[in-house]
Amino acid sequence: MGESRYDRAITVFSPDGHLFQVEYAQEAVKKGSTAVAVRGKDHVVLGVEKRSIAKLQDPRTVRKICMLDEHVCLAFAGLNADARILVDWARRECQSHRLTVEDPVTVEYIAREIATIKQRYTHSLGARPFGIATLIVGFDPDMTPRVFQTDPSGTYSCWKANAIGRSAKTVREYMEQNYSEEVVDSEEGCIKLALKALLEVVQSGSKNVELAIMERGKALKILASAELDKYVEEVEKEKEAEAAEKKKKGALGTS
Repeated sequence: MGESRYDRAITVFSPDGHLFQVEYAQEAVKKGSTAVAVRGKDHVVLGVEKRSIAKLQDPRTVRKICMLDEHVCLAFAGLNADARILVDWARRECQSHRLTVEDPVTVEYIAREIATIKQRYTHSLGARPFGIATLIVGFDPDMTPRVFQTDPSGTYSCWKANAIGRSAKTVREYMEQNYSEEVVDSEEGCIKLALKALLEVVQSGSKNVELAIMERGKALKILASAELDKYVEEVEKEKEAEAAEKKKKGALGTS
């Protein structure tokens, strides 16, 4: 029985323990727009790659950053249609929790519930896995900033900074090398780290980037084009200065 026979049903494992439908869903995520999340001391930042849209299309209908509740938001990579269904469900879950418990959800609670729904679709006949990964950010009721990631298999995990989608590995490696508590101690530091990481793989600067920041006790703010342009200009100057410094050190090392 060849491998191609094992991918016909979501409930059938291959002899080496793979669920091919789940792996196909993960491939859909890898082809999605890049998204990053950074957790700071008093802030959380979401950054997404904006793909080009048709000239006559309304850009408001193509959103990669979605509010789930007034203190929690989500960015995704993968299939837009799947994301729409999952986001709508998560919003209802947040409101149901407020109505039932009379308290807002914690970020981990809604991340776990989203992961549970995803996992359910990895072993249900007549269904397929959700072809999206998500970055869920926000503040818990005690005002602690949190960042969680979920993937199509139904796993979820907590992060200081992470990336999903196209070239996620490159972006994540950049953040691993440059993340520190000092860097993300301020709003500007969080924004610049997320922006620098995105610009490792995204071309055309601010035209193809969208950034949102949430501060402790305040609503989510999407950075306006003028403000984003200012940060992109500063980041590009800093990168040029870093490159010049490396070149100078290299020249001194070989002399």
